[in-house]
Amino acid sequence: MIKINNLHKSFGDQKVLNGINLTINDGETIAIIGRSGCGKSVLIKHIIGLLKPDSGTIEVDGKIVNKLNEDELYELRKNFGFLFQGAALFDSLTVEENVGLALIENTRMKRNEIRKIVDEKLELVNLSGINDKKPAELSGGMKKRVGLARALVTNPKYIIYDEPTTGLDPISSDTIDQLIYDLSKKLKVTSIVVTHDLVSVRKVADRVAMIHNGVIYFDGAFNEFVESSDPTIQDFIKRTGY
Repeated sequence: MIKINNLHKSFGDQKVLNGINLTINDGETIAIIGRSGCGKSVLIKHIIGLLKPDSGTIEVDGKIVNKLNEDELYELRKNFGFLFQGAALFDSLTVEENVGLALIENTRMKRNEIRKIVDEKLELVNLSGINDKKPAELSGGMKKRVGLARALVTNPKYIIYDEPTTGLDPISSDTIDQLIYDLSKKLKVTSIVVTHDLVSVRKVADRVAMIHNGVIYFDGAFNEFVESSDPTIQDFIKRTGY
C-alpha cells in the first residue's frame, strides 16, 4: 500500500503540491489525471524517492520513502516497474537485451535463464518471437509493449505507466489499455496510470484521482467523475475532448 500524507513541494516561488493526500491500495489500478503542469509527474517522483518533499510523507509498504538512504531507496525501487511515455528503448540493443536489461545489469543469472524470463514477459504482452529485432523495426505500439515487458521482468509489485497511450493510433491504444487491464488482474499488480486520455481511464482504472491547484480535487470512480456537475471537472473533461 502507498500512503501519501499532506505532501507539499515547491520549486522556487512555484508551489506545485499543496497538501496531497492519497492512498493507493494493493492490487488496484488508479489513474492520476490533471492539466499539464499540475504536478502529476512531481508526485510520481516523490513516490519513488527521486524528489524529497518540503513537508509531508510518502509511505510505501510501511516505509517512509523520504527518510530512506540511497541503498534503501535502491531496494525500494526494485518493487517498481516503469512504462515510460516514449518506451525509452535502447536503439543499439535487441528486444531481448532491452527487456532483460535489469537482470543483465543487476543479477548473476545466466543468459539462458534471462532468455527464459524474457520469453515469458514477451508472451504476456503478445510479442513472442521478436527477441532479435531492434527497436527501429517495431511500430509505436510494439515499442510500448516491449517497454511493458521490460517493466514486468523483475516481477514488480507496482507498475507506473507514464502516458501509456500518447502518440498511438486508436487500435494500438486499445491494445495497450487491454494489456494494462489484463495484467493488473492476472498478476495482481498495483498500477498507477498517469494520463490525459479519459477513454483509457474509463477502460483500465478502478479509481480516478484528479490533481488541481496542488491537491487531490477528486478521488472516486470514473462514472462519478464524468457525471459530476463540478465546473472545474467538467471544464477538464471538455478540454480533453472526451
